[in-house]
Amino acid sequence: MLNMLKRNKGAIALVALLVVVLAGIRFFEASLFYDPFLDFFKGDFQEADLPQFDSVKLFWGLLLRYLMNTVVSLAIIYVVFKDFSLVKFSAILYLMLFLLLVAVFFGLLHWIQHPDYRLLFYIRRFLIQPLFLVLFLPAFYYQKKVS
Repeated sequence: MLNMLKRNKGAIALVALLVVVLAGIRFFEASLFYDPFLDFFKGDFQEADLPQFDSVKLFWGLLLRYLMNTVVSLAIIYVVFKDFSLVKFSAILYLMLFLLLVAVFFGLLHWIQHPDYRLLFYIRRFLIQPLFLVLFLPAFYYQKKVS
C-alpha cells in the first residue's frame, strides 16, 4: 500500500490540487456567479416567496459554474483512471445531465405556480456542486475492478 502511494504521489498531489480548485469555485461562488438563490436556500425557504431573478443571467451563471466544475471533475477522472475514453463518456453524461437538469429547473421556475422548493433546491444542487464526480468516481472504480 505504501509503495502504491509512493508511486502515485504526483497523481495524488494533482487530484488534491484539483479538489482545492473545486473548493475555490465553491468559496468564491457569490462573487463569480449570478445566483439569487444562494441566500434564498440558506434560510427557511419553504414558506418564502422566490427571489426576483433574471432568467438569462441565471442560466449563464449556472452554465459557467457547471462548466467549471465539469472541467475540473473530468480532469480528476483522467488523473485517477488514465483513460481518455472514460473522460469522453463522462463528458457526454455531464452534457446530457446538464440539459435535463437545467430544463427541469427552469421549467419548475417558470411554469409551476408554487413549485416544490425542495425539488428546486436539489436540482440546483446538482447544477452547482460537483456531485456527479462523487457518483462517477466510485462507479468507474467498481467497473474497472469488475472488468
